[in-house]
Amino acid sequence: MTAPSSTDIDWPLSHRIIRTIYPPVWLFEDIADPADWELIASAEAKTNPRVRDQIGELKLVPDHRRVAGPSASLAMSAFTHVSRDRPSRFSDGRFGVWYCGDRFEVALMETVYHVERFMRRTAEPTADIQLRELTAHVAGRLHDLRAAAGDFAACLDPDDWSAGQALALRLHRQGSDGIVYPSVRWPAGQAAALFWPDLIRLPIVQSRTLQYHWDGHSITRYFIIGRDDWYALPSD
Repeated sequence: MTAPSSTDIDWPLSHRIIRTIYPPVWLFEDIADPADWELIASAEAKTNPRVRDQIGELKLVPDHRRVAGPSASLAMSAFTHVSRDRPSRFSDGRFGVWYCGDRFEVALMETVYHVERFMRRTAEPTADIQLRELTAHVAGRLHDLRAAAGDFAACLDPDDWSAGQALALRLHRQGSDGIVYPSVRWPAGQAAALFWPDLIRLPIVQSRTLQYHWDGHSITRYFIIGRDDWYALPSD
């Protein structure tokens, strides 16, 4: 299979919504040389066994692609905390991906889909789930699926991620920066799957806090903390 064509993207304001935020890790926020992080973490872990859990798997990110400084923990955690139990459209859990959209609606509707999948497994009758919106400037040369056809069209299947994971694994091993694609949940917008943290320009801004309402069947509305009214989910 040939690779999709590549194109440069530069989004001064991208949107990402996450369920939880790992607490800031001093190693990423500090000025220590990223090449020395394994040695520093190993020394710290001898007296604080939780350090390794907080940092994640540093080896997943090469020295030259790591980022350090204010808000770096938000970037690095997406790539160092991975699990085969948490696959996604473009990763089977062997490597991390920073997913973001070119507009708020993309991040909103993509995360609504994933929260609904999780909540259906819990059988909770009702629940309110808090999430945090992150905004950041992202840029890089990404493989482009926005005109996907043939083999690549399967990578955008609404529910079957196998084709997307297979393509992404191959591209990741070849050093690709990531993939840009039409949002599956909000087709009017675009989404990006970034494979490396250095494509995210710091600082990342922790923006609005959101609350999704689960009614036992679906997410029906969301609330922005600090505002008075609930919002119905938008329709494309």
